[in-house]
Amino acid sequence: QVQLVESGGGLVQAGGSLRLSCAASGGTFGSLVMGWFRQAPGKEREFAAAVSRTGGNTYYADSVKGRFTISRDSSKNTVYLQMNSLKPEDTAVYYCAARSAWYSKELDDYDYWGQGTQVTVSS
Repeated sequence: QVQLVESGGGLVQAGGSLRLSCAASGGTFGSLVMGWFRQAPGKEREFAAAVSRTGGNTYYADSVKGRFTISRDSSKNTVYLQMNSLKPEDTAVYYCAARSAWYSKELDDYDYWGQGTQVTVSS
């Protein structure tokens, strides 16, 4: 059973940066596609970014493209989400997710989820 633990959330002013981390355990990290999703108050959870098993391919929602960067470190079994130029509309709970198959942006395709970390961007 894969376990995911997020960290790095917090309060930041608009235009600032944060880096989220997600540590994975209990599985073979190199066999997992890793993704980040987010859920704003009163809204559905949505895809933000994903990275392939090797790290060679990355995928982004249009709303974060050019501002967010997803990466993974196999030596630490950790995936990161570097968030720059943050906007108030980026305020959400950010969830790390994993699946043992191909890339997907559909949350129902992911098998494992972290508990989430809150990101709040003030204007």
